[in-house]
Amino acid sequence: MSKPKILIAFYSRNSSTELLAKAIAEGALSEGAEVRLRRAREFVGPEVMRQSPGWSERATEMNAKYEAPTEADAEWADAIVFGTPTRFGSISAELKAYIDGLGGLWFQGKLNGKVGSVFGSTSSRHGGNESTLLSIYGPMAHLGLIIVPLGYADAAMFSAGTPYGATHVSQRDTVMPDAEHLAVANFQGRRVASVARALAGPRIRVPDTVS
Repeated sequence: MSKPKILIAFYSRNSSTELLAKAIAEGALSEGAEVRLRRAREFVGPEVMRQSPGWSERATEMNAKYEAPTEADAEWADAIVFGTPTRFGSISAELKAYIDGLGGLWFQGKLNGKVGSVFGSTSSRHGGNESTLLSIYGPMAHLGLIIVPLGYADAAMFSAGTPYGATHVSQRDTVMPDAEHLAVANFQGRRVASVARALAGPRIRVPDTVS
């Protein structure tokens, strides 16, 4: 396998998750991977976005930098890394909508055997980072992804992050990810790329019938 192909599909409103996504991309690139960074799109109307000052402006800015993730991106990838801010202790609706849209690939068995990993951020301490990452493990299992956590396989893990994936606490969007948190994200990118390379080979396809 010449280059593992990594899709990083994330949602970010105030840049914390975006910065983690970029650090993961840098780690994967350092392992020789080909990377696609994609931002999930809002599906609420302008009246809802206006209730959060700056939401619409930040969305417009980030959408100009990143394409929306597509079904074709997921089919292309050897590994998919999902990133999300915490919403009431779980995945954001924007990213979940993208995952829900992968049903066609799931039905065809085209996601079986791909690597899957997760990362995220929250506004406050104990705001649900770990529960959010774990909430994505379920959909990944249904999609047939091989879940790759971080464990404590790198020294960076003893300073920041979680064994489930890179995380950050933004303290109500007043603090951006520091060097320690970005180091965990960088390690995640390297780990995902190396595992994807090691697992390279024909995809496992589920038979139509079982005798």
